[in-house]
This record gives sequence, structure tokens and C-alpha cells, in this order.
Amino acid sequence: MLRYALSRLLSLGLSLLVASVAVFAVIEVIPGDPAAFMLGLNATPEAVAALRDDLGLTGSAGLRYLNWAGGMLRGDFGVSYTYRVPVAELLADRLWVSLPLAVYALALSTAIALPAGMWAAARRGGAADIGVMGATQLGIAVPNFWFAMLLVLLFAVNLRWFPAGGFPGWDGGLMAGLKALTLPAIALALPQAAILARVMRSALIETLGQDYIRSARAKGLTRAQAIRRHGIRNALIPVLTILGLQFSFLLAGAIIIENVFYLPGLGRLIFQAITQRDLIVVESVVMLLVFAVICVTFAVDIAYAAVDPRLRRR
Repeated sequence: MLRYALSRLLSLGLSLLVASVAVFAVIEVIPGDPAAFMLGLNATPEAVAALRDDLGLTGSAGLRYLNWAGGMLRGDFGVSYTYRVPVAELLADRLWVSLPLAVYALALSTAIALPAGMWAAARRGGAADIGVMGATQLGIAVPNFWFAMLLVLLFAVNLRWFPAGGFPGWDGGLMAGLKALTLPAIALALPQAAILARVMRSALIETLGQDYIRSARAKGLTRAQAIRRHGIRNALIPVLTILGLQFSFLLAGAIIIENVFYLPGLGRLIFQAITQRDLIVVESVVMLLVFAVICVTFAVDIAYAAVDPRLRRR
């Protein structure tokens, strides 16, 4: 298991290196001057030259990349041109909103999807199966930003159970923070739960057709017992794949929802940085999200090996 983990860690480390080169190339090496782009058309040559020196754009591309990558390894992401504070502080503040939101949404999605998928698979072709599949189709079709606005109208404007937007900070208490994140988490979770439930149903139906399930039934196990003891574990590999992808999406792809609810998270930060031409913040946020996706991929690979020991020998 340790050898498998080390091999996967090496592969993902190489992926991170390639991603860093690609991000650096897109932001700083392609034709165009990032400093002139950030300052706009009316900037003087002196101002552009000063900003280029401040951003470290005066050396060769290779030297700039090494300085940038070395700074990130030390936790130095540079200074935001717009906010005039270290980018690392911005990322830390915003991550404490986006990360709990992603975890909260994933927990809701998993709690809804896995029982629904197993229930539909156990009653394949029946009314329960048709009902679950119809609900999941609706969940996939409805845009999450439109669903978010409906949640605000119902639970924030009419019932006043939850705030319509904003985030009070974790200093205001755990319950206040979770209450502010509940509606955004639901808006993010339900479409993902619809996808995950369909995957769980399909994987479990395929597993129930295997010979070892029929052998277990022949030995006297009921259908429910065969599902619990043998079916669920063997159906988890495709489910783990979707869970890993969903967590990455929830962390990196919540830009619209964070803007609907005015949450000060990474999605809103990168949106503001793009509109304000703060490219050093864009570069840092993208690399942080790439790192998060790679870490999630590594965790999913380890979970694969834990569920199916045969993968450790590959």
C-alpha cells in the first residue's frame, strides 16, 4: 500500500509541475504585457515599467518561473495589485469560506444521493426507481443559480429562516457560519446529488448482476443483505470517482453561487481579480485550485486501493 501511495504521489507531483508551467505560460509568457494590461490603455510608460519591476517581470521567463515557483513553495504568492496586501492572506481568508462550503455541499450531496441510488437499484423498474430517476433528471436539468434564487425567495425573503447573503465570519460562531452557508450548500448539492444518485444506481445494478451476488443469494442471503455485504463496496469505485470530481468542482466552480449569495470565497475572489485585472491573484488562485484538485485525486486513488486491493499491484 505504501509503495502504491508513493507511486501515485510521484505521478501527481509531476502533474502539479506541468500545471504550474502551463499556468505561468498562460499568464506571463504569451504575447502581451501583463503590466500594461493591468494598468489599462492610458498608463504611462514609466508606470508600466515600475509595475513590471514590482511584479518581477523584468528578468528572463525561466528565471521568473523559478522565482515564482520558489516563492509559492515558501508560501510567498506576492502582493495583490488591487488590494495591496499579500496574496497569501487573501487566499487564507477566502479559503475559510470556500472550503467549508464545498465540504458542506458534498456532505449534503452524499447523504441524499447514496441512499437514493441504493433504494432505486434495489427496486429496479418499480415506482420508487422511476420516481428517483425522474427527480434526478429534474435535478440535473435545473440551473443551480436559478435554484439558488428560488431558495433565497422562499427561505430568506418569505420564511426568514436563513440570511439571503453575506457571511458573518467564523468569529460570530459556528452556527451563524453554517446558517449563512446552508442555502448556498443546498444550491450546490442538489444538482451534484442527482448525478451521484444515478451513478450509484447504475454501479449497484451492474454489481448485482455479478456471479458472486448470485452465489450469495444462493447461500441464503436476502437481496438487501447481499447488497449491504457485497454489493455496496464493489459499486463504490465509480462513485468515488464522481465524489472526487464533485469536490473539485464544488471548490473551484462555485463562482456563480458565491456571487449570488455575496460570499467572500475563492470563486468571488477570482471573479473580482479578473474584472480588476489583478493577474497575480488570478495566477495564485488558479494554482491553489490546481493543488487542491491534485490532492483530491490522490485521496481518491488511495480510496480506490482501500476498496479494491487488486489496484495496489498495478
